[in-house]
Amino acid sequence: MKRHSSLAPLSRQHHGGLILSQLLKRNAPGYKLLPADTEGKILYAIRFYNSDLLPHFEIEEKVFETLTGIDNCLDKIMKELVEDHVELRKYFTHIVGLEDAVSYLDTIGHLLEKHIRKEDRELFPMIESLVDKTRMDTIAQLLNH
Repeated sequence: MKRHSSLAPLSRQHHGGLILSQLLKRNAPGYKLLPADTEGKILYAIRFYNSDLLPHFEIEEKVFETLTGIDNCLDKIMKELVEDHVELRKYFTHIVGLEDAVSYLDTIGHLLEKHIRKEDRELFPMIESLVDKTRMDTIAQLLNH
């Protein structure tokens, strides 16, 4: 689906998160150039979380701040997504030294995928339908500075 140009950078960033979500799931298919063993997946997940997910969450939350108060349904979904960020941060913080790492990674994979799909399929279309050009320009400035 074609995204509004202001939201396109966020949407493009989701691709790497979706790959990570699949990689972490139990019985995930192999991905070329990505780890296949549990320890390798943990290390990859930690690196990706620190380099990509954390900054992505932070910029999304800044975008959400600019959109608060436009619509009650939009506010509700943004609140849920911020709560997802909090939950995912907790999971990634405790990813090392687990007894049942495979199940833990599977849980993270499912949570991350659900979160990203909700943004792509619910949040972004809602923003595109509710938000005026001025605020969309503000979003573009936040994402491109």
